[in-house]
Amino acid sequence: MTPTDLATQLIELKSQVDHMAPGPKNKLSMIVFSGDMDKLLASMIIATSARAMGMEVVQFYTFWGTAALRNPSAKVPGKDLLAHMFGWMLPNGRGDTKFSQMHMAGMGTALLKDLMKKKNAPTLDQLFEVAAALGVRIQVCEMTMDLLGFKREEIIDYPNLEYCGVATFLSHAKESSVHFFI
Repeated sequence: MTPTDLATQLIELKSQVDHMAPGPKNKLSMIVFSGDMDKLLASMIIATSARAMGMEVVQFYTFWGTAALRNPSAKVPGKDLLAHMFGWMLPNGRGDTKFSQMHMAGMGTALLKDLMKKKNAPTLDQLFEVAAALGVRIQVCEMTMDLLGFKREEIIDYPNLEYCGVATFLSHAKESSVHFFI
């Protein structure tokens, strides 16, 4: 191989490297689909831990997970019958969520909350506060909001919250090194 051939190969290789797509970022993208208390706890523990490790974190709340973002004290006028029914059937905020597998007419949920208190484990409300302080971003699915009849006025006040469609979330997921679906 001549020096000219080597130089040509290096130029071609540099061109190929320059046109390569960037690798994934130190980022976690998480879909929060479930509205069950234990799954919400897990999603926030994972999110806050990832942020504490220096990762960028984006959570996309959709379908039943969205109910955890409702502000229980918000009263929103102008809802149709179906929106009122979903509002009545779904948890009114994260304090109203249930333990998924062992709810047992409320006894399982109460036992878990009591155990968390005895073990000094953070509550869901405390985890949301920590997540906000750490900069965990929350995206709320606009299609879900429309389908379930939720209004922006009834969603919690959270500093890093945005309303968007799935394409916006996917743009984050595409560049993320870690993905979760909870």
